[in-house]
Amino acid sequence: MRENLFILIGPTAIGKTELSINLAKKLDGEIISADSMQIYKYMDIGTAKIKVNEMGCITHYLIDIIYPDDEYTVANYQRDASKLITDINMKNKLPIVVGGTGLYINSLVYNLNFTKVPPNDVYRQELEVLADSYGDSYLHDKLAEVDLESSKTININDRKRIIRALEVYKVTGKTISEYNKDFRREVDKYNLYMMCLNMDRRKLYDRINRRVDTMIEEGLVDEVQSILNRGYNKSLISLKGIGYKEIIMYLEGDITLDEAIDKIKQGSRNYAKRQLTWFRRDTRIKWINKDDFEDFYELSNYIYNHVKDIFNNSNKEGLK
Repeated sequence: MRENLFILIGPTAIGKTELSINLAKKLDGEIISADSMQIYKYMDIGTAKIKVNEMGCITHYLIDIIYPDDEYTVANYQRDASKLITDINMKNKLPIVVGGTGLYINSLVYNLNFTKVPPNDVYRQELEVLADSYGDSYLHDKLAEVDLESSKTININDRKRIIRALEVYKVTGKTISEYNKDFRREVDKYNLYMMCLNMDRRKLYDRINRRVDTMIEEGLVDEVQSILNRGYNKSLISLKGIGYKEIIMYLEGDITLDEAIDKIKQGSRNYAKRQLTWFRRDTRIKWINKDDFEDFYELSNYIYNHVKDIFNNSNKEGLK
């Protein structure tokens, strides 16, 4: 018997959080985060992490689950979120996955093949030394030489994933992209419904800019300094995230605060554009233009009625 699963996605700053809480109350749901930055403790302001008093008594999962120097892979997310989806269904509630990290979403809706190739510690250390000496871009170039397809999808600053891709090729002679050749094979274990929020690009960019200003006002600089004071190294993947790496540059005197803010805004706008491009690849997604609705409540009621009908028609228990 298939499990119910509702996924609400959209670009950064579009308003997924408030809407998801409202929908969860109406649909008797619980929320599973699909945000690869909100998993980290101490990183609250820069990730726009929801506060406990904003959750509206709705249970949220996969937020604040690891420390900035812990490793958490897409395979880990797939394992944890899949179990939560089953558990929430068992309670006759609706699991609502909310976020904008495309790989996290894909790990649930496609049959991704996470290869079990064991680590090669000696080779990993060699690559770490090369990256320390010549920069992450040097490793990224090496990856492009053997696996151009993967190099296009792995960020140039994502040292861990670059090293893992090179390691898999070193150990097996096959690229990760070859292992994941079934990347687009859709799962069939869920009564799945996906919605993606969108809006006028200029309005979205204005929301992003205002959010960044709010982050600064709420103390983003102090948050980043506090994380560094705890002994966390700026080279961590977690601190390469938008909003953190720019503030670190400011704290080290490389740029002014105004320049850091501009870089955060530009990086966030570029990220939103990449998110929308990513989501458009999946034809199962129903797109919702926020500009078509008079206000938040009209939008929420529309989605609620639509989602309720979808899952009622699936003849599953849990929604009335």
